[in-house]
Amino acid sequence: MSLHDDHRLLFGSAFGMFAVLTSLIAIFPALDNQANNAPLPDSQPLTADELAGKRLFVANGCVSCHTQQVRNVAMDQVWGGRPSIAADYARIDRMDLWRNTATLMGTERTGPDLTSIGERQPSSTWHLLHLYNPRAVVAASIMPAYEWLFEYREQAAPGDTVVAVPEEYKRGPGTVVARPEALQLVAYLQSLKQPALPGGTAAPAFLYQRDSSATGPSDAAVITTELDGAALYATHCQACHQPNGQGLKGAFPSLKGSSIVLAEDPAKLIGIVMKGYDGRVSEGFAVMPPIGTIAKLKPAEVRAIINHERTSWGNQAPEVSQEQVNAVLQSIQP
Repeated sequence: MSLHDDHRLLFGSAFGMFAVLTSLIAIFPALDNQANNAPLPDSQPLTADELAGKRLFVANGCVSCHTQQVRNVAMDQVWGGRPSIAADYARIDRMDLWRNTATLMGTERTGPDLTSIGERQPSSTWHLLHLYNPRAVVAASIMPAYEWLFEYREQAAPGDTVVAVPEEYKRGPGTVVARPEALQLVAYLQSLKQPALPGGTAAPAFLYQRDSSATGPSDAAVITTELDGAALYATHCQACHQPNGQGLKGAFPSLKGSSIVLAEDPAKLIGIVMKGYDGRVSEGFAVMPPIGTIAKLKPAEVRAIINHERTSWGNQAPEVSQEQVNAVLQSIQP
């Protein structure tokens, strides 16, 4: 009997071949991968709020513009301290029976990679304002505003999370309050941190590093090299304190005319850069994270940033020497 003359034999053979190929190509390798990959010791499972935030991340299409993968190429080094590995995703399970959004690795970077956004930008105040209207903190942002995650009230109730939205970005009178969905989405974003590798494990190297040894300054010369303080400020500080240094009223303090920035002794300013600051929470300002420590800023980079702040936007404080910076950094080391 010809295979093509019996539809049962024909379709049965096709289904059998499909089942065999699926098992060999997809199912068995996936089971082997699960058996040979375990979560990193420092990784944590998502809490209920963080998992709800992940669902909102998917539902609002965030994965269409943001990746969660640090490729092992040098250009990705700004997104994480090391290239991503399979173990980074080992703790992520199916969200439910019907949907498998295990990795959310994404396919393009219309927006920045979010692998370590919880470390790069740990401030919930910033995230809420950014979700309400991205242009309020990043003027050139093309990200849509997620205003439906917030609501206007005449007066905030006890327990409400008030978002300090500048008047020019408000849609009407009243106080902007974050809905539970906004807080859940922020909780998920803050949970995105690259776990540390176990002690003694060498991190994969970034490929295609530029060799600047022939033309660039030596390690001994870096301390005296004038770095671009404006560029470093734009990378590490501008999102909160704004390009004009004036911050955002009720959210991030102004650096223009700041007594801390202009102080003759730069110790407090350097300490804030490296260790963060919560001294103005009572005034409604957010807690500043330890940006210098998070970004692993070198002493010369710290000097470039604070000198940019001390001499920009009308500030006219004397520049700080590298020796002053080194002495302060040495004194605040644990």
